[in-house]
Order: sequence, then structure tokens, then C-alpha cells
Amino acid sequence: MPKLRDNAVPSYRLHKQSGNAIITLNGKDIILGPHGTPASKAEYRRRIAEWMAAGKQIVASDPLLTIAELIDQYRGHVECFYRHLDGSPTSEVKNIRQALRPLRKLYGTTPAAQFGPLKLKSVMVAMIDPKAAGLPADWKPWCRSSINKNAGRIKSMFRWAVEHEKLVGSNGTTDTGANVYHALLAVRGLQAGRSDACETEPVKPVPDAYIDATLNHVSPTIAAMIQLQLLTGMRPGELVTMQTANIDTNGSIWVYRPAQHKTLHHGIAREIRIGPKAQAILKPLLKLDLQAFIFSPKDAEARRRQTLHEERTTPLSCGNVPGSNVKRNPRRCPGDAYCVNAYRKAIERGCDAAFPPPDDLLLPGKETELAAWRRQHHWHPHQLRHTAATRLRREHGIDVARIILGHRHLRVTEVYAEADGVKADMVMQQSG
Repeated sequence: MPKLRDNAVPSYRLHKQSGNAIITLNGKDIILGPHGTPASKAEYRRRIAEWMAAGKQIVASDPLLTIAELIDQYRGHVECFYRHLDGSPTSEVKNIRQALRPLRKLYGTTPAAQFGPLKLKSVMVAMIDPKAAGLPADWKPWCRSSINKNAGRIKSMFRWAVEHEKLVGSNGTTDTGANVYHALLAVRGLQAGRSDACETEPVKPVPDAYIDATLNHVSPTIAAMIQLQLLTGMRPGELVTMQTANIDTNGSIWVYRPAQHKTLHHGIAREIRIGPKAQAILKPLLKLDLQAFIFSPKDAEARRRQTLHEERTTPLSCGNVPGSNVKRNPRRCPGDAYCVNAYRKAIERGCDAAFPPPDDLLLPGKETELAAWRRQHHWHPHQLRHTAATRLRREHGIDVARIILGHRHLRVTEVYAEADGVKADMVMQQSG
């Protein structure tokens, strides 16, 4: 049977040899009863409803279902569920895949109904030191916050298994699955300073001097993206997918409504306000094609080549003819839009040019010191959002910062916007 399209539903078909109606789900033929009878058609509708509700997976409870088999079934749900409006997978697909790797390695052959809190805690310990747990030598330790998030993803898989009646006990009841999931909820996350897991430094705002120095060593397109993000506080993912069609230019303040954003699946509208300074940066970049991406690597490369051509001093009758030294089949071609990773790498290259490391750190044996020096002098796009949040909180208060950043709760804004200790120092200078 040919592979189904993403939005297709398996058809009600006649099995000529037996005269029965059949349906094929996930490569398995299921007999529904005599073809054309109301009972077989009702059975078809029931099977399709259960299959769709289970994320296009066959609903089958098996007391011997192993962890590895459960992971394989869960992956089908994850790939269908965690998608953007355009059908592309979200970053959570990769995150879940990474979270389940140590679980499969350690307990892949264990019956899923026998998984419990102690086994989950052993997986978390293995994430702290994969080598000591016998996992592949090239696996790196996770930090504490990542371990807690991955443990939550494992619990979510068992919640999905209970929801779709994947786990049953030896007596055939589904109570076992519910007991397994509720037992896993008792496992607490690792606490700071109370485990051997390494800690990561919190994301900090970028000093203005670092931003100004980097702007001189990036392309005009990347420089415009940096300045626009700093003024609006938008997320990098919202920035790289900007289209003219999604920007309301009526009024003194423009409003950008991203076609897809982080909280879209919660039914939350996202409105990014663009003031006069940001408008001055954005206005020359707006396109007649409303669906085209405003920040395009293809356009940036065309502008770079045009600039090189205008600065050319060799007469056109001499040297290379424009376009003659271009590869006919390059391995990589500029795309229509940046991805967040490409945006980050462009900033990273700008930091390398703006802050070249000292010569003594380039000597053999200085790799650790060189890496520490680069961490100190490099910054990434997410820090721009923290910088904007801190400035907004200092100048206009945390409530205004929450609205502009698009947060529902103040506690989320507090993560991004650092408290301004200067005001506290002034108060204590007078009354302390």
C-alpha cells in the first residue's frame, strides 16, 4: 500500500478473497466484518477515531510492551504533534529525541509497566556522568536545568502512554499505567548545589560596548537585525521570520504579528510594537512581495557582490568579468530566510573579528584558556532580548517590560529583566 500523505485517512476497502471490509493502519491490515454492512462501517469509523486520537498510531495495550517499543510509538506522536503551522517540526522534537536516548540505552528492554521512580532517578544520574553509567564515551554531561527538563519529557511520554492506554498490568487492566505515571511524578528535580550536576551561568544582558564593537564587523543585514531586536526585545525566531505582510504600518506605532511564535499553540496572540527608531531601520527593508522574508541571506549576498562591484578599481576590460568566478554548482546557496542558528553564527563571527584573542592564547596547550576568553567576549542573540528587557524594566517598570516582551506572568519577565540595583543603592544611601 502506498504511503499516506500527512492529512490522508486510510480508506474503507474490500478484501476480494474473503469478501470482508478491511482497513490498513500503520502497515497492518485489520478486518472490519462483511463489506458494505452497517456494522463494518461503524467499526471503520471507530477504528479511525481511535487511530486519530492516538496520534495516527494503533491503540494496542500490551503487558510486554518494552521501553524501546514505547519510545518508538511515542516518536510518531511527537513528530505529528510538535509542528509549526507550515508543517515544519519545532525544536521540541529534537529535544525529546535527546531526552529519550539515555532511557533507551539503560532500560530499552525493560517492560514499560515496570518503570518506576528509582529507574527514572538512575537515568538522571546517568545524565550527570554518562561515562560512569556506561553510556557512549562521546556523550557529554547535561547541566542540572537540562536534566530536570529531560526528566519532565520522560514523564510526559508516560502520561501519553496512560492517555492512550498503552500500559497494562499482567491482569490486563490499565490501572498499572496510571500508577506508573503518578509514581514518576513523585521524583523531584535536581536542586542547585545539592547534586553533582554542573551548573550553567544565567543568560546576562550584553554590554553596549560589546554590541557597538560587533556591529562594525557584521554585514549591514545582520547589523539591522541586531539593532531591531535590541529596540523591540523580540525573540530571535520572531525576528528571522519577519514578513511585510505581518506588519501593520497604520498609525505612529507599527505592530508586527508573527505568523508563528512560541506561545501560538496556547491560543495567545503576539503583538510586537515597533517605534520610530526601529521603523527607521525597518522601512528601507520592506518588500513589495508581502510574503517574502525581510531579512534574506540571498538579498544580503546580492548586496555584498554589488558593493564589491562598485568598489572595483580594475577596468571591466581587464581582470575577471562580473559573474565569471562564481561556482556553477556551489555546495551551499544562500536561502530566502535566516534561521536562528545562522543568525547566531553571524554574530559569533563578528565577535571573533571585533575581539581577536591574544597571541599567547593561540599556542598549543592553551585551549581551555582560549575557550574561557571567547566565552567572556562572545555574546548571542538571546542576550539581546535580556538587554532590552533590563532596559525596559529600569526605565519604565516591570509591567511595561512584561507587555512588550509578550509575557503572561511577571515571574517570567523577572528571568529576562535583571533588577536595577542602582535605585536600591540610592534609597539605602538616604535611609539605610
